[in-house]
Amino acid sequence: MSAEKTRTIDVIKQQRQVPELAKQRRKAFADMRKTIRTALEDEPKTIPELAAATGLQVGDLTYYLMTMRKYGEVTVGQVDDDDEYFYYELTKKQTHNDKS
Repeated sequence: MSAEKTRTIDVIKQQRQVPELAKQRRKAFADMRKTIRTALEDEPKTIPELAAATGLQVGDLTYYLMTMRKYGEVTVGQVDDDDEYFYYELTKKQTHNDKS
């Protein structure tokens, strides 16, 4: 009599499925993130400039931009000439050579 051992995490993975809504939200975030990253590739932009470049609503854009800022994908730069908006730019990734 040999009882096959099953890890608990494997049992949980078999029983639980990722809800479709969670999958859709994850895909929407990935699409927004890609759109924002593409818009910021050439130069830093303010939120209104990003909204114009991407066609996103300012509220949605701000939410996703702040999420990207939270996780270090974008950084805040200087204030524009009218002292109204900050410029946002992609975070430069450090290479192995930069760390030393």
